[in-house]
This record gives sequence, C-alpha cells and structure tokens, in this order.
Amino acid sequence: MLQQTRVAAVIPYYEKFLMAFPNPAALAAASEERVLAIWAGLGYYSRARNLHKAAKDVQQLGQFPDSIEEIRKLSGVGDYTAAAIASIAFGLPHAAVDGNVKRVLARLTASENDLRESADRLLDRHDPGRWNQALMELGATICLPREPHCDACPVARFCAAKIAGRQHEFPAKRAKAPPVRLKRILLLIQRRNRILLRPGTRVRGFWDLPEPFDSARIGPVLATFRHTITFRHYEFEFRGATAASIPADYRWFAENELHQVALSTVAKKALRGIAG
Repeated sequence: MLQQTRVAAVIPYYEKFLMAFPNPAALAAASEERVLAIWAGLGYYSRARNLHKAAKDVQQLGQFPDSIEEIRKLSGVGDYTAAAIASIAFGLPHAAVDGNVKRVLARLTASENDLRESADRLLDRHDPGRWNQALMELGATICLPREPHCDACPVARFCAAKIAGRQHEFPAKRAKAPPVRLKRILLLIQRRNRILLRPGTRVRGFWDLPEPFDSARIGPVLATFRHTITFRHYEFEFRGATAASIPADYRWFAENELHQVALSTVAKKALRGIAG
C-alpha cells in the first residue's frame, strides 16, 4: 500500500483492509470484486490485484517464503519490496532501495551513480531490517525533497552534498509532464430504484457511471466537479438521462447496495454531489 502513496493516506485503508482480510487465507478466499471494493479510493489498483494473487501464491506454497529469491516470485513483488520483506521479516542482508533511500544516498555521496552499490556497501548486515527502516524514515521525515532538515540530520557531518552546500541539487529534478485539461459528461440513469453502471475503462473490476452513448437521451445538469489524475485535470458535468436500450456489458445495481460495489472514485464523487 505504501508504494507511491504517503503513510498518512494509507493508514485508514490499511486498517480497513486488515479488518476484512486478517490473514493470507482470508484474502486468498475473497473475490477480486470484494478486494477492489475494500481498496477503492487508494488508487494504483494493480497493487490490490497483485496482493490478492500473492495471497493465493502463499496458500499454494503452504507458508510465506523466507528467501529473497522465493519472495521475489510472489505476484507484484519487485526488488525493493522483496528486499524490504527479506530484511525486516527475516533479518536477511539485503538493501531496500526506494525513492526516499535513493534521495538520502544521492545526497550522502553527492552523486546519483551506483546508488544500489552504495546501499549494499553501507548496509548493516547485523541488523539489515532496522537499517533499511532507518534510511526510509530519514528520507521520509528529515532528508525531504525540497527542504531537507539538515540541522536535525544525524548523518549531516558525513553528507557530501551538505558539506559542499549542494544538498538542494540532489537528486536532480525531473521534468514534469505539462497539465492536460479535459471535459467529460457522466450520466445518471435510474430505473425502479436501480442505477446503471458500466465497466471501468481505466481500472478493470471497477464500475463507472455511463458517459453519453447512442440511445441515451441527456437531461439537465445535476452537478459539476473537478478531478485530477497525475497531470490530467478533468471537469465533469453530471447529468440526468434516460435510455431506451443499453450496451450489453452495462449493468443495473440496486441503489441501496452501491456501498458494496467497487465504484470508481469519480463515480463516488459524482453521486456524493447529489446525495444531499
């Protein structure tokens, strides 16, 4: 859950997820739709699918793997996650290098070359889990991207970038994609206390509100709202509509059961806009 997401944003989702799935067996036995519904709102939904698959992997193995090679084979586990699990859970000497760690090492060495080699060289092999967590925490709380708190840093006297007065130069800033502004229309189509939804196009397994389609007769604006995904800035109009016929893959859902459906964030935002 912490991949690409801040700790503060993750905590409530983490607690809710563990309440629903307290162990790998519970997660493995759940449907993908249920897993996505619990994850809904956290984004990067491939993580949820991979976690679901990994739980099934563990069930097939009969236990959680305890070597980095076997951990790496779990669905969705890359080098960083494998090293973090191996070192923190099993005390194995593997450096976990995430974005925070890369920033710390780039400043410590005043270089962005061979950061993996630097991480391996500096790793405390007697307590690798604690060492990895310390570097992660240093990057998350002290060695910040824009304003590093060098006066509070426990390793400032060893930091080549700080000594040279160049701590703001590392790591080098990457060019951001220019913003793209888009306008979209969503439809509210209801029938006998049911609402029409379509399969999500961005995230498989989720459901979205329909956009205009051939047989839809579009009515008045019910709400307007904005939504941003990375560099894409959307302006949505939410309109009432009717339809004589609907596409084959669209489905009707009872309005009082929508809380159990894996709704997209945009659909939730639109429906909240007319709820009260």
